[in-house]
Amino acid sequence: MALPAAEPGEPGGGQPGVGRPGDGQPGGGQSRARGLLPVPPALREVLPDGGLRRGTAVSVAGGDTGLLLALAAGVRETEGGWAAAVGLPDLGLAAAEGYGLDLRRLLVADDPGPHWAEVVSVLAGAVELVMLRPDGPVPPKLAARLAAVLRRSGCVLLVAGPWPGAALRLGVRSGRWFGLGDGYGQLAGRQVEVVAEGRGSAVRGRTARLWLPDEYGEVRPVREQPARVGLPQEQPQLVPESAEPVEPAQPRVAAVV
Repeated sequence: MALPAAEPGEPGGGQPGVGRPGDGQPGGGQSRARGLLPVPPALREVLPDGGLRRGTAVSVAGGDTGLLLALAAGVRETEGGWAAAVGLPDLGLAAAEGYGLDLRRLLVADDPGPHWAEVVSVLAGAVELVMLRPDGPVPPKLAARLAAVLRRSGCVLLVAGPWPGAALRLGVRSGRWFGLGDGYGQLAGRQVEVVAEGRGSAVRGRTARLWLPDEYGEVRPVREQPARVGLPQEQPQLVPESAEPVEPAQPRVAAVV
């Protein structure tokens, strides 16, 4: 499969509609600099480098949408801050915004079909991060070709599912929802255990207990108190999945996926 690629030194390879440095459009500014793409503070401890290494592919096992969006939310801290979603027709835009993504800087290709690789290749030269759900198993040769595109552009590829040669693999090992009683109430948050493993410094794996999201739609460690105050206090009820002791949650949630 032939993959279009950007010309060296040209964000987006001269593709129509792709911005130039400093024009406030995808692909512009110093945000393409090599290094780490930031993530929300609660996720830094589980990532070996404290962020997502630019130019790499990261696999989110099981395609957990909440974890995918939480990892992508840090793109708003970069200069430019553009992201894209490819092959995710069920992605909730309200949920994406709740986790912190700027919908004004989110490009969406709901159903690229068998051409998803070409779409990713073009977008990699224009945005900081691409969220992807392939339409089937990914051949290693195709993954290797896209890896070369990522290295050249510095874009991070977040894959909902397995990816050959992924530099990092993350997943939700256990989780439970709060807020519903016996047929009444509303979801008030989810506690999960996130695990990360991969190559190099990540090979041993790391884990963290997080609210994903908490009652305010944010991501934070389980034992850390929410930053916001002044909302009505109401004790949520556990959605039974496990008998382990858990931290109480608050009643409302901004975005649930």
